[in-house]
Amino acid sequence: MLKRLLCLGFTLTLLLGAAVPALAAGPEIAAPSAVLMDAATGTLLYEKNDHEKLPPASVTKIMTLLLVMEALDQGKIGWDDEVAASAAAAAKGGSQVYLEENEQMPLRDMLKSVVVASANDCATALAEHVAGSESAFVELMNQRAAELGMADTHFVNCTGLDDEPNAAEHLTTAYDIALMSRELLRHDEIRQYTTIWMDTVRNGQFGLANTNKLVRFYNGTTGLKTGYTSQAGYCLSASAERDGMELIAVVLHGATSTDRFESAKALLDYGFANWTLVTPQADAVPAVPVTLGTEDEIVPEPESVQPLLVDKTKASSVTSGITVEESAAAPVEKGQRLGTLTVRAGEETLAEIPLVAPRAVPKLSWFQLWMRLLRTICMG
Repeated sequence: MLKRLLCLGFTLTLLLGAAVPALAAGPEIAAPSAVLMDAATGTLLYEKNDHEKLPPASVTKIMTLLLVMEALDQGKIGWDDEVAASAAAAAKGGSQVYLEENEQMPLRDMLKSVVVASANDCATALAEHVAGSESAFVELMNQRAAELGMADTHFVNCTGLDDEPNAAEHLTTAYDIALMSRELLRHDEIRQYTTIWMDTVRNGQFGLANTNKLVRFYNGTTGLKTGYTSQAGYCLSASAERDGMELIAVVLHGATSTDRFESAKALLDYGFANWTLVTPQADAVPAVPVTLGTEDEIVPEPESVQPLLVDKTKASSVTSGITVEESAAAPVEKGQRLGTLTVRAGEETLAEIPLVAPRAVPKLSWFQLWMRLLRTICMG
């Protein structure tokens, strides 16, 4: 009897397992610390020691670039600025374009040199241009990191070089890098630079080749930044977009350059193979009658329509349902909730999006109420 029950239980387990499709297992990657994030929603799709504090090398420059882009947006600096190299900037080692002290270069070329060639001298010059000094800029870097929720990050310079006495304190995590990468990608202008394969500065006299080989060899690559020092190993924050979905793959402390690129490719392939974005549709929303309002009815609209990340196996089963209030008493405030847009994949609820009043509907004044009553009587 016991054997029969065990066999029955085993059979049921197999049947139930076959009825529920499982997500593909995460990829095996060589990098010891990694994360895969959907850029639109911030959803984590893969994690491996993603909160381990590690030196990021030149991936640090993602924060440097973010602050430069935000300073441009705020009008603190301009796209047509000429940026001068200080003695400190010209003295930076590692990857560089060999700026001379007091040499001036257009901001666009400085930015290009940082993104494409990871130029430490240009990164420092831009930091000084934004904040007056590298140390003041580093304070801004740490402040912005805190605002973005990068709880395990501390910067000591704007380049990621680890040749300074306090370099051991310059640490971040794969997860935190994904957060700042996602924020940088909100600036569409940066993509003009992060997708460059080869270019020049100094009127064509100095060549640049992108350190991110995925730009040439991985379909849909949008960026973002490589890094290497002997302490940090081979690091990369890679972003790519396909079919409207953009993913961010971060790998840290790779043993070889090949490891970091292959790890990033495996993560991106995994994400594109298993997920897709679906934008909720709010078609034919019924009007809500307004009692004693200056308008007889109002058609609600979604409070916000953000794309939803969906398992590809469920994408074809996504449906939307709309419910609205039977009526609303005036005054109706702008943004007042009047219903719900519910998005489901089969029986699973993916999102419940408030349907709100797109404008205010004031209450009828006594005079307006009497006039309406008189019109009704006269028409009768």
